[in-house]
Amino acid sequence: MESSEHVLTREFVIAPLKPRPVDSHKGMLGSVGIIGGAASMAGAALLAGRAALKCGAGRVYAALLDDGAPGVDLQQPELMLRTPAQLFELEHLSTLVVGPGLGQSNDAVHWLQRALASDLPLVLDADALNLLAINHDLRHQLRHRDAPAILTPHLGEAARLMGYDINTIQQDRMDAAQMMAERLRSIVVLKGAGTICALPDRHWFINPTGNPGLSSAGMGDVLSGMIAAFIAQQLSPKQATLLAVYLHGAAADALVQRGIGPIGLTASEVIDAARLVLNGWIYKRPAQP
Repeated sequence: MESSEHVLTREFVIAPLKPRPVDSHKGMLGSVGIIGGAASMAGAALLAGRAALKCGAGRVYAALLDDGAPGVDLQQPELMLRTPAQLFELEHLSTLVVGPGLGQSNDAVHWLQRALASDLPLVLDADALNLLAINHDLRHQLRHRDAPAILTPHLGEAARLMGYDINTIQQDRMDAAQMMAERLRSIVVLKGAGTICALPDRHWFINPTGNPGLSSAGMGDVLSGMIAAFIAQQLSPKQATLLAVYLHGAAADALVQRGIGPIGLTASEVIDAARLVLNGWIYKRPAQP
């Protein structure tokens, strides 16, 4: 099959979106689980969870590996904190994000294995990708699962996954993203200027939104939470991925247009801007944060 590529547009990515019905409730809007937040890295999982909440998921649970983690997110108390074991006891989850602040401990491997064994759509980022890169059994498990998975590597993570050096990936990012998607039977989001979204069927898309303000800690965690939020709201994995990637960049662009960044732009600011831009698209309101 020949490959097919497209430059994403706002009209294309928002096509599946509709205003919410007046009788909507949280059960209709899906539940997201986040697994990560090992010692000293709880912030990554909390950012992903906050992004999922503010992009419309009905319920969001953050399962933190750190035994000393707080029982509540004081900045975002709507985010429900759990242990990973408690998370897997829930029967109403719509999707899982694994990787933000996960670490590479034996516990991290165990919970990644549990996620891969589930029948839920997965968003895999950060240390989930690093563990896949060094563990053949995890890669085998990923390739042979029936439920969809979305991988969101930056260049370094992509190089480790493919066994190449970064320069080789950078020389032909499109080919690298397609190869990863095919080898791992997953949607691949190769992040960077002109983020590439590659599907296992050899279709791929280039994202035109975003700016250098996205080059700061936590931005990938936010993107993972956004993708999961849209899957929870019953978009297909492809639709959810393309919408989240485009919106993530558009939110950063809207902030820069107001003079907020690009220098010093933070992931938390992008979360709030994404919510405003998204509602502006759906309800035809001004989208400036």
